[in-house]
Amino acid sequence: MAAVPPSPDRPPSADGPPLPAGPAAPHADAPDSPAKAPGARPAARRGGVPAPATPTDARDASPSGAEPPGAGGGGAADADEAPARHPRRWLILAVICLAQLTVLLDNTILTVAVPSLTREMGASTADVQWMINAYALVQSGLLLSAGSAADRYGRKKMLVTGLLVFGLGSVAAAYAQTPGQLIAARAGMGVGGALLMTTTLAVVVQVFAEDERPKAIGLWGAVGSLGFAAGPLIGGSLLNHFWWGAIFLINVPVALIGVVAVARMVPESRSGGGERPDLPGALLSTIGMTGVVFAIISGPEHGWLSARVLVAAAVGLVALAAFAAWERHVPYPMLDLSFFEDRRFVGAVAGGILIAFGMGGSLFLLTQHLQLVLGYEPLAAGLRTAPLALMIVVLNLAGVGAWLLTRFGTPGTILAGMAMLSGGLAVVGLLGRDGYGGVFAGLVLMGSGMAVAMPAMATAIMSAIPPAKAGVGAGVNGTLTEFGNGLGVATLGAVLNSRFAALLPAAAAGAGSLPTALERVDTASDRSAVHDAFASGIQASELVGAGAVLLGGVLAALLLWRAERTAEPVRKADGVADAT
Repeated sequence: MAAVPPSPDRPPSADGPPLPAGPAAPHADAPDSPAKAPGARPAARRGGVPAPATPTDARDASPSGAEPPGAGGGGAADADEAPARHPRRWLILAVICLAQLTVLLDNTILTVAVPSLTREMGASTADVQWMINAYALVQSGLLLSAGSAADRYGRKKMLVTGLLVFGLGSVAAAYAQTPGQLIAARAGMGVGGALLMTTTLAVVVQVFAEDERPKAIGLWGAVGSLGFAAGPLIGGSLLNHFWWGAIFLINVPVALIGVVAVARMVPESRSGGGERPDLPGALLSTIGMTGVVFAIISGPEHGWLSARVLVAAAVGLVALAAFAAWERHVPYPMLDLSFFEDRRFVGAVAGGILIAFGMGGSLFLLTQHLQLVLGYEPLAAGLRTAPLALMIVVLNLAGVGAWLLTRFGTPGTILAGMAMLSGGLAVVGLLGRDGYGGVFAGLVLMGSGMAVAMPAMATAIMSAIPPAKAGVGAGVNGTLTEFGNGLGVATLGAVLNSRFAALLPAAAAGAGSLPTALERVDTASDRSAVHDAFASGIQASELVGAGAVLLGGVLAALLLWRAERTAEPVRKADGVADAT
């Protein structure tokens, strides 16, 4: 995303946007603020996006606790003085990436322990599903509230809290004696995960200036891909030597190291001002997202028209509608809906949902492609997904995505990355049916596309939201990802099942899964037909996912390009007004 145009009362500098004003500065959103910089424009509450606010706790945001350059006096930064860069910003990024990796590893590491849990705890299929889904359900429901809490009470405090909650939940999960205890522990880990997912990205926005932010966000995103690839590998290695609880205990030393490192190195920042907490908004958003995500998770198993799914979806949608109505009228909203009047924000949101839809569903299908179509064991299949993560890590460490963003702008970078990502999914679907060669080529192309596009997309979302609301912005980003991933898995799974059922031989008609269909047939030709039907279903779903990714990229690029064209005359007019 192209950088947000600077406010006319604070000209840009070579080091990026000014540091937050000193403690005496009034909150940017506070009405009738007694001190304003000369020429400053009041923040718009409705009919436009508020002017970027800055945290009021500037002493905490500085490396030593002292006021940053330009702060103090009348409470406004000195526009003529270039702000200092945080001297330990890259070390801080390493610390928060460590915290991020802990959460993302847990998203995939549990999948390899399912056989052990079923055998040693007597867990049913429904128990196993809830062990996996309890974490995602709680985390997705709390992302917006967690981001708002981080903005208000301190991002460093919430980051430490998230690590502690996640570590305690991991201990409880490791020593759980019953499926119910493990499900409850996983839900507790989801609370910590929500705090970590929002605060890590919010800290990146606070610590890095705009010129370095795309590269920092790219590295932050690369850690997510590393967690996706490394989870099954680490889990499989631990299970080869220890009992299943080891996959949770490994989180504990990482969380403790993270707590110490965050406490010593990460600067505090907050933007609560004098605003009252939006408790009804937090409650409504949590109920709404939990209901919708629960319906998406339950749909494939219980049927989309079952009472369980319809009631959950209805409760979630009603709560989200009430949340939107409440946020429009409350004096201090948790999520200012005027953000949606910014075309940059709308473009990033719309494209992000469709991209997450295609990616989440297609990566879910990829594991089935490797195991059920090509016949690899789970650990071998996990190893063969590594090229995707490695490409993302290597290209982001090299700064390729950030370089393309500065050279071609946000719309062009997103479109190029999404075209590569879509092409990679299509290659896997069309050429990966008979061997790993086509899958490998597709994974390399997919990883390259993600390395280019995902940092640009996250930057677009975070740039469209004032820095003082960085936690809420990170919550929006995480919510979009969770929602899009869940919807993609459900929808592309339905495409797979529909195509599979349509191509089954008569002897296996009505079978709902590949193992069930194989049990119903006796001849080699029928078994071959069943495998071909499943492979065709996987292929159709991957191609639908490729189409969704390309559509998301085109839509996001178009909306962001139009937003930039609309904003250009405004920037020029502001520059002329300031010059006079």
